[in-house]
Amino acid sequence: MKGKLFYVGLILAFILSAVAHYTHLNATLQFVISAIAVIFVAGFLGKATESVAHYAGDRMGGFLNATFGNAAELIIAIFLVKDGMFEVVKASLTGSIIGNLLLVLGLSIFAGGLKFKEQSFNVKLASHNSSLMILGVIALFIPAIFAGGLTTKETSSMSLIVAILLIAAYLLWLLFSMVTHKDVLSDAAVEHGEALWSKSTSILFLVLATVMVAFSSEWMVGTLEEVTHKFGLSELFVGAFLIAIIGNAAEHSAAVMMAMKNKMGAAVEIAIGSSLQIALFVAPVLVIASFFMGGTPMNIVFTTYELAAIGVAVFITKSITQDGSTNWYEGLLLLVVYIILGVVFFLV
Repeated sequence: MKGKLFYVGLILAFILSAVAHYTHLNATLQFVISAIAVIFVAGFLGKATESVAHYAGDRMGGFLNATFGNAAELIIAIFLVKDGMFEVVKASLTGSIIGNLLLVLGLSIFAGGLKFKEQSFNVKLASHNSSLMILGVIALFIPAIFAGGLTTKETSSMSLIVAILLIAAYLLWLLFSMVTHKDVLSDAAVEHGEALWSKSTSILFLVLATVMVAFSSEWMVGTLEEVTHKFGLSELFVGAFLIAIIGNAAEHSAAVMMAMKNKMGAAVEIAIGSSLQIALFVAPVLVIASFFMGGTPMNIVFTTYELAAIGVAVFITKSITQDGSTNWYEGLLLLVVYIILGVVFFLV
């Protein structure tokens, strides 16, 4: 009965969101309806991911969730880049990185920790994730530090080179973690129980859920400018928190569900894997794509506020996950840091 009610809510919320968008209802009402639709669709995506993970394994399931979850953000960001809204794009990328590291991982560790006294995952994977997170910070800090002494053309060239190097590093990481060192980085087998659907149905629903997330997210983002002005919110706060929280709803639900079933390896893969994918793949792809859109290309130079937030998020996440084990209090620490950043970004 509970499952049927969820699917009824999913269909109704998605249809109402479409109606609100295409009939041009009040922007605030559109925003609220679209946000509810995104949350429902995110739950659907989480169920599909869990079912796929049953057949493909926790790491591959987590990777697929991160990839499909970020696909919607990438599509939305490409439209924003085309419109020249580079600052909103960078703020949303920052929000995605810190949201996944602090909010998604924090909620997962906290919820899982309340049910299980201590949860563990592959310590070697934790070590490699930490190194990759630091690479992401370095790749964002260095351009920002040296950009002041470069011309606009030199900054664009530097951004393009850094973007290509980051994409290469990310693709080689996938080769390393999924192929050459797959056995070394895998977690101990955890009982999965029964899958919700067959393998083919799970994959079909994963794709369907991603398409639904893309549509509902786009409808919501379309109302943001009007809502932002109406409530006097800054672009930094809207991009880094509102867009990121709702846009990452898919990862939120899936990661928490995995953690509460003692599949912390999958939860970590979803949260940290998604942040790494944003920093090492999505952001560089947007920089490269902007070069083919005409006009001024987007550079990879982030603001001091954004860099500070990313640096702090990486530092605390590395500290908590490097031993390969977690408890509820460590999840609480991540959430506290996220709230502190949220308050500061709101006041800036």
